[in-house]
Amino acid sequence: RQPWPAGRRPRLTATIGTTVERDDLPDSRPEPKKPPRTAGLRTLLALAVATITLGSAGTALAVQSGYFAEKPDGCVAPDRTVQLYAVELPRDPSTNQIRLGYGLTPETASYPGPTMEMMEGECLALTLHNQVPEATLAALRTDPNHPLGVSLHVHGVKYTQKSDGTVHNPGSYVAPGQSRTYTWFAKPRNSKTGSPGTAGYWWYHDHVVGGSHGTQGLNAGLFGGLVVRRQGDPRPDRTYVSFFGDRQTINLRRGAEVDTCDPVNPVPGPTCLVAKVGEKVEFIVVGIGNDMHTFHLHGHAWADTRTGLVVGDNKALVDSIPVIDNKTLGPGDSFGFTVVAGDAVGPGHWMLHCHMQFHSDLGMATSLHILDENGQMPPHNGHGPAHVHGPAAGSGSGSGAATAPAGTTAGAAAPADHAAHQPVGS
Repeated sequence: RQPWPAGRRPRLTATIGTTVERDDLPDSRPEPKKPPRTAGLRTLLALAVATITLGSAGTALAVQSGYFAEKPDGCVAPDRTVQLYAVELPRDPSTNQIRLGYGLTPETASYPGPTMEMMEGECLALTLHNQVPEATLAALRTDPNHPLGVSLHVHGVKYTQKSDGTVHNPGSYVAPGQSRTYTWFAKPRNSKTGSPGTAGYWWYHDHVVGGSHGTQGLNAGLFGGLVVRRQGDPRPDRTYVSFFGDRQTINLRRGAEVDTCDPVNPVPGPTCLVAKVGEKVEFIVVGIGNDMHTFHLHGHAWADTRTGLVVGDNKALVDSIPVIDNKTLGPGDSFGFTVVAGDAVGPGHWMLHCHMQFHSDLGMATSLHILDENGQMPPHNGHGPAHVHGPAAGSGSGSGAATAPAGTTAGAAAPADHAAHQPVGS
C-alpha cells in the first residue's frame, strides 16, 4: 500500500479492518476545483470499492471461521492417523449379493469394519483407500449418472464439509483407485457454554455407493462402530458391535451364520461373541435399514446411561437411573453399555436377540458365550454352537472372509488369556 499523502490520514476504519478514506474530513491542503458531479462519482466509486472490499473480507472471514477449512475448530493437528481400505469381499453365498467392507488392511476388511475409538479432545485423520472395482460400484448404483466412489460419513463427532462423505461436496468422496483423508474431532464437553461434547457410542458408514444416501453401500456392508470416551470412563476388556438391520439380520447375517463360535477354540469376531466370566464386555448397538428392533441380552442388565454404568454414591441420582435389559432401536439409532460377563449368573450361553417375536423366530438371534474361570466353553444344550433357532442361512448372511476378529476390534486376543480386547486407536 502507498503511504498516505501529507495531511491525508485515514479517519474511518471498518469493523472488519478495511480502511476507507473519506472526503468530508478536514485537510490542511487546498482542494483543486472539480468538475460538476465529480464528488458524487467519487462517492459512488468509494462505495463500490468498499463493497468489493467488504465482500472479499467476508470471504476471508468465512475461511478463517472454518467453513472451508479441512479441520473443524478446536482441531489444530491430527493426534493420530489411520489407514482404512474399502474392498470387495466374497459375495453372499445364499443370495449372491455383493459384499463390501472396510479394513485396516485390504486383507482384514470385514463387515462391520474395524471399531474406532477416540478420547474427547482428540483429532483423528483417516485416509480411505478405495479398492472397490469400478465395475462393482457401477453395478450397485441406481442412477447411471451418479458418480462412482465410496466415502466415510461419521455420526456424533465433528468434521468439516470436506469430511462429510457425501456427493454434495465433490471432494468429499473417493473415486475408484483413489484416496483421501477425513478428519474427525471428538469435541470435549464445555460446562461454561453448555456444549454436551461428543462422548458416546456412534457409527460410521458409506454415504455414496448406489445413490446420494449410500443405501447400497450400507446394504453391502460398508459400516462400523465408533466409541468416544470421556476422561475417567472405564475401559472394557472386550468390545463387540451389533448392527441390527432389515431382513431380520445382525451384522447382515441371520440364522446359523450369526453365531459361528467354535465350541473348542472360539475366536472373537463379528460372528463369535465370547468372553471370560468376570470380564467387562462392552457392546456398541446400531440400527440400520428401515425396520424397528429391540435389543435384548439374557442374564445381564445395564443402567440406561451413556456408558451403561452407574458411577458415584449420590443416592438420589443412583435411584433415578433406570436399569434395563431391553432397548428399542430405530434406523440410525446407536447406544452402548458395559456389563460384567456372568455377573451373578455364571458362565453359559446367554442369548442376544431382537425381541420383536417374528424377527427372532426368523433367526435374528445369537449368543454371548461366557467361558468359565479356566477359559473353557460350557457344554451346549444340544442345539449346536449357534445356540439359536431359525433357518440355517438367510438372505443377508455373510461371507467367510468377514468373520475375522478385525471386524469387531483390532488386536483381539484368544479369550482364555484374559488379554485386553480394545478397538482401533485405543
